[in-house]
Amino acid sequence: MINRCLTFSVMFLLTLCVPANAQIGNEPVKGLDAYVQKALKEWDAPGLALAIVKDHKVIYARGYGVREMGKPDPVNERTMFAVASTTKAMTAACLGMLVDEGKLKWDDKATQYLPGFQLYDPYVTRELTVRDLITHRSGLSRGDLIWYASPYDRKEVIRRVRFLEPSWSFRSRYGYQNILYIAAGGVIETVSGKTWDDFIKERLFTPLGMTSSNTSITALAGRENVATPHTYLDGRLVTIPWRNVDNVGPAGSVNSNAYEMAQWVRLNLNKGVFEGKRIVSEKVLEEMQSPQTIIPLDSLTKALTPSTHFLTYGLGWILMDYHGRKVVRHDGALDGMRTRVAMMPEENTGVVLITNQTRTSILTALMYRIFDSFLGVKERDWSAEFLKSVKDQEQRAKENEQKRIAERSPNTTPSLALDQYAGTYENEMYGTITVSVENGKLVAALNPSYTGDLSHWHYDAFQISWRDKSLGKSFFNFSLKFNGKVGKVTWEDVGDFIRK
Repeated sequence: MINRCLTFSVMFLLTLCVPANAQIGNEPVKGLDAYVQKALKEWDAPGLALAIVKDHKVIYARGYGVREMGKPDPVNERTMFAVASTTKAMTAACLGMLVDEGKLKWDDKATQYLPGFQLYDPYVTRELTVRDLITHRSGLSRGDLIWYASPYDRKEVIRRVRFLEPSWSFRSRYGYQNILYIAAGGVIETVSGKTWDDFIKERLFTPLGMTSSNTSITALAGRENVATPHTYLDGRLVTIPWRNVDNVGPAGSVNSNAYEMAQWVRLNLNKGVFEGKRIVSEKVLEEMQSPQTIIPLDSLTKALTPSTHFLTYGLGWILMDYHGRKVVRHDGALDGMRTRVAMMPEENTGVVLITNQTRTSILTALMYRIFDSFLGVKERDWSAEFLKSVKDQEQRAKENEQKRIAERSPNTTPSLALDQYAGTYENEMYGTITVSVENGKLVAALNPSYTGDLSHWHYDAFQISWRDKSLGKSFFNFSLKFNGKVGKVTWEDVGDFIRK
């Protein structure tokens, strides 16, 4: 009895002594934990979770830092985050399962499965294929305001994309597109008879043991181990609420954790087989990881990674080379959270990195640090190099803001009395902006999220400060007709809204 009590006491004490950020496996890269902790401090990042897959096993998974700054609750490998656009490869894989079953082909016309689907250009509507939906070559710019912080559901988002004018020619260049991934989810629903949410749960999450992963913010209600988003406002890191992005679904609404995302990595590295069971064919994964659309190399990649010679988009994955190895990766970015999933198939190695702040480059730095160790490449302080680049970019942004302020014309007044700007302004794609006068000032509202206060900038231009601070600030410019009345308002970088 004494021995049993002693054993229990020892076990209890050991349990109490387990570190808050408990880990799976031994540190696979010498000095990795210390390097990550140092990076978190230097980057002003509250928390981060990572998992490493090698030779079909999760050899390491742990969390660092806290779920919310100022609070002690730690991040661990099971902490839930929004993994955002890393959802896209999962959606592509779900399409691939239907290809495996002979229910659709990659080059089938999208309208075959999306009755009533229409784009601005009738030719593109007719010729657009399932492959085009997921390779960012439609000719459309992003148009994300249709879904982001909007009241529209997925079907309405897809309906309204017909009003988005092309920015360049069809299949002529890379242009990142979320809306068409929502449409790709619609293809899955038409072919399978199930919602995209149910399909991905039944065909991917369940067989991979991703029991906590989900497709809706509502599934996080009541859970404790959930990270809080953080972003920079006026130069300060602050917490912000989770935003409901259920309407972006197949393009980026998955919520998960580092450990479960590592199971997704295992499936991809093992060519579609998980724990001895085939989930998706090797042929489909090969197609997903094959170049479809060329992405121009950016100046930062050229400067910091001269061993990278190409960048392309596959089906839900970005493809590149690094020290002679193929890298398959994708990022995810939503309010206050960033994700990186990356693999080197030839090394049978993959990483998952997730953080609850908005500087993606810390994940890039850690990815290279981990990959270098497995490749035996000379060690570099990637964190320091990328941090310098990010701070340089932030400084340039401040300088541009100051330049804009300097270019502001002083001592101008609006052409009309404020009440003459009040009214409703319509955009076929985004909806109706209502401008009203409240307490002697103009207020504009597109929907409850996009409600803001206008302050005169110069002439008939106003700066709008959104009441949801995480949306930042924008500029409205009112244009007068020949009769001296307001004809439209131009929302900078969004488009024109015509007065009704």
